Amino acid sequence: MKKLTQLLFIFSIATLLFSFTIDSVPSDWFKAGSQPSSYEMGIDNLIFKSGKSSATIQSAKKKIKGFGTLMQTCLADDYLGKRIKLSGFVKSEDLSDWAGFWLRIDNNQGKSIGFDNMQDRAIKGTTDWVKYEIVLDVPESAATLNFGALLSGTGKIWFDDLTIEIIEGNTLNTGTSTLKKPSNLSFEK
Repeated sequence: MKKLTQLLFIFSIATLLFSFTIDSVPSDWFKAGSQPSSYEMGIDNLIFKSGKSSATIQSAKKKIKGFGTLMQTCLADDYLGKRIKLSGFVKSEDLSDWAGFWLRIDNNQGKSIGFDNMQDRAIKGTTDWVKYEIVLDVPESAATLNFGALLSGTGKIWFDDLTIEIIEGNTLNTGTSTLKKPSNLSFEK
């Protein structure tokens, strides 16, 4: 009986150790940011919003001046001239600075022509799962969509169930876009 208890204990510990995969970046995602090596990024099979796993970013140092992001880049072709919404869920723990989703739209020259990183409505401290959204217009001159989650400073975030969808134009834009020409100069809109 004692051997069985020991075996179950060892199995439980092994399961916990291998359920959380640090620095095993999810397929089609990559690490970036001003300090990516200061963060561990990967898949968490224990904490998730739905399904069987979530992505996570956690600080690997006690103090970090900068940020890390787990991100993806795709072609903008299917979204040209449309308004899109990036949405997903984030859970946070002990954030020293802030976290958020981000979405950047670049043209063929790599210049940003649309951007929102949620810094004006940042995730702070410790939170349970909350749904966040970013809404941007994708100009006809767009080449790529670049997006992900970021962590500035120390702490840990989990994120899950991301979607990018085309939405109606009456939903407010959450970020900054470069206008094609001057607009609303009389402040009547």
